[in-house]
Amino acid sequence: MSEAELPKGAAVVVIGAGVTGLSAAWWLARDGFDVVVLDKGIVGWEASGRNGGGASHYQSPLFAEEQRLWPQMDDLLGYPTEYRRERIIIQRDPDLLAHYRAVGRMCSAMGYRVDDLDSQQAQEMVPLTDQSCLGGIHLRFGGHANPQRTVQAYAWALQDLGGRILQHCPALSIETAGGKVVAVETPRGRIACDALVVAAGPQSGMLLAPLGVEFPLASARAEMIVTEPAPLMPIGGVDGNGLYGRQTLRGNLAFGGGPHEWIDMDETGPKARPTSPLIRNLARRVAEMFPKAAHLNVIRSWAGVIENTPDGRPILDRLDHPDNVTVATMSGVGFGLSPASGHALRDLVVDGTCSFADITKLGLARFKGLEPDWREQRGWAA
Repeated sequence: MSEAELPKGAAVVVIGAGVTGLSAAWWLARDGFDVVVLDKGIVGWEASGRNGGGASHYQSPLFAEEQRLWPQMDDLLGYPTEYRRERIIIQRDPDLLAHYRAVGRMCSAMGYRVDDLDSQQAQEMVPLTDQSCLGGIHLRFGGHANPQRTVQAYAWALQDLGGRILQHCPALSIETAGGKVVAVETPRGRIACDALVVAAGPQSGMLLAPLGVEFPLASARAEMIVTEPAPLMPIGGVDGNGLYGRQTLRGNLAFGGGPHEWIDMDETGPKARPTSPLIRNLARRVAEMFPKAAHLNVIRSWAGVIENTPDGRPILDRLDHPDNVTVATMSGVGFGLSPASGHALRDLVVDGTCSFADITKLGLARFKGLEPDWREQRGWAA
């Protein structure tokens, strides 16, 4: 992305060039709004460009819209996301296998086809596993995409519509007047706005606090590893053994799966970016899940910083005060839901309510009265 000239103002300023902020900006630009996106770094630099790429969030109120939109996204954006349909979940543990088969029945009851797989069927569909796999389920919906390609696609599509992205341009403060946000201050100057979207990941709470808004978040690093290429499987999206991820079109296995490494953040991001202690653990679990790929070397790893809400669910809401501010945090599930979350944010900014789903349970008010030491109580302190 080229460095754009600092504008004096915009109809909507979006703070955060992760996948959620970019999608919201793209949806707004599609409706003709003049949009400026600010980011302290570059687009998709944290977890948005560094994740498992899954798009199968059946527990979210945004699920139906996620499933409707993903097959269209390459055409809508005009750039490739490498989206591929369907996913498989395999298990080596009988209790977990029973759990996911129950999940499959729940999805089937919602109208989304899921097939049970016995061990032999799972091995045929996932050739990198072996008889240690007891079986699994085949999701005939959902899928996965390339996170970095997708972030680029959102950004380029936004720019094609006249939207502007200011990289290495953090929001320093938010200016209010008459009960509304009127501008955002950056190191390069002031940008006036009619509406503001705060989708700044772990920094969101820090930006909103001076407005008197309590926005509870705990920051964590989510580690991923990537192996040498393996022979391509029929379906590249395979979860199991506590892991999520995908096989790239080149054949690399890209997988993560916690546990999170809780960290402290400041306005500029994490205080350090060391190699995570989880790499060896992840490599072992990938080898267990794919025994026929156990000989492959891990060629790289990375960790994106994600923000987590106290109940693990996203926050999508338009504030009562200042009433021209819309806030968003996806609590670790932002990538796959991004087509739908961007649509919801567009609706909240323009209409004040989501047009396609009831998202009231994702409102900020559910955390009213939250204990000040909630992070410590949950063991989420750094």
